Amino acid sequence: MNDQDERELHAELARLQQEHRDLDAAIDALHQSPAPDLLMLQRLKKRKLQLRDRIAFIEDQITPDIIA
Repeated sequence: MNDQDERELHAELARLQQEHRDLDAAIDALHQSPAPDLLMLQRLKKRKLQLRDRIAFIEDQITPDIIA
């Protein structure tokens, strides 16, 4: 992996982590509402899980493999 690829991965990782935090805040706000939209909550949580998986994949790509 060259430096350009790694910079792009770091930028995407930062963007995904920010989106994950934003979804956290949106989910919390929706939980606090008097009549939460359960379908919207389900969709937000599903998107959050997708982001978590993508974040883990990118972190694995960035972290070098160490053969012990």
